[in-house]
Amino acid sequence: MTVSESRIHAVCQSKRSNRETAGDVAPCDLTVLILTYNEKLHIERCLASIVGLASRVVVVDSFSTDGTRELAASSGAEVVTHSWTNHTAQFNWALDNLGIDTAWTMRLDADELAMPDLAASLRRVLPKSDSSVAGYTLNLRRYFFGKWLRHGALYPIRLLRVWRTGRGRCENRLMDEHVVVEGAVEHIDADFADWTLHDITRWTAKHNDYATKEAYELLTLEAPTNRTFIEPVNQSWHARVKRRIKGTVYVRLPLGLRAIAYFIYRYFVRLGFLDGWPGFVFHFLQGLWYRFLVDVKVYELKQKLRTDRRSLAEIVHADYGIQVEPNGPPAGPIVGAPR
Repeated sequence: MTVSESRIHAVCQSKRSNRETAGDVAPCDLTVLILTYNEKLHIERCLASIVGLASRVVVVDSFSTDGTRELAASSGAEVVTHSWTNHTAQFNWALDNLGIDTAWTMRLDADELAMPDLAASLRRVLPKSDSSVAGYTLNLRRYFFGKWLRHGALYPIRLLRVWRTGRGRCENRLMDEHVVVEGAVEHIDADFADWTLHDITRWTAKHNDYATKEAYELLTLEAPTNRTFIEPVNQSWHARVKRRIKGTVYVRLPLGLRAIAYFIYRYFVRLGFLDGWPGFVFHFLQGLWYRFLVDVKVYELKQKLRTDRRSLAEIVHADYGIQVEPNGPPAGPIVGAPR
């Protein structure tokens, strides 16, 4: 998206200033993991936002060709490369192979950044954390066309992004994969931001790919044998509620109608219109167009299944180029055991 460069610069400068004025304040006993592929546009901003936050920052790159690795290394991050299969496999490979020995681990995407209050909050909470607490949720802010979208059920969204090393793992899903942990989950009232700098053409292309994955997962949820897939697990409250509603209510609504209802709920009932033009564009595209596209792909896949002897996974792989598990998502999410 086109954003105010001055506002981005201000956020990053604030992080640098915080470190300079902090003097000898030590970073958290924390490793930050960032997965990348051709993230030249975002990686320096992301790394600038976590200066002084963590004792180790590792960028796991899938052989970028745009200079992402060089920029990450010059910004002070440790850079490793590993071939991409899917997000879950890449993230869990990092957890298993990077020799993480800090007390805590954090996930951050390349197009995300830590807000200025996050480092101070983590320094205050993590050292005093009870041993029963395995993970913490943080507040997600979403920016679109440079505007912080505060309405439409978009803030605060609490996502589990910090966990005790060895007690968290990324669940095996094509879409909306979350870290799940062994132990209690609590909340830290501090923010990180999802703030992409890509234009709308890139955004819609990415969501077209997401729609195929989402259609696959909705079809697997329609099978009674997959109902346990939505049972609560130790992850963020928002993820649990969203998954339960999707698996028990949304999946049963008529195709097309559910996308319209979802848009009305977010834009009118949850006051998304208060975020002006950027809010309207986001809710129309992400809450209506994207959801409607998912339903069209669900319909298309059902048509293929009626006339094709291939399985759903085989069709999605051969016709859409998306590799999935042979039998669909597992009956329950993966829960990491202590190492």
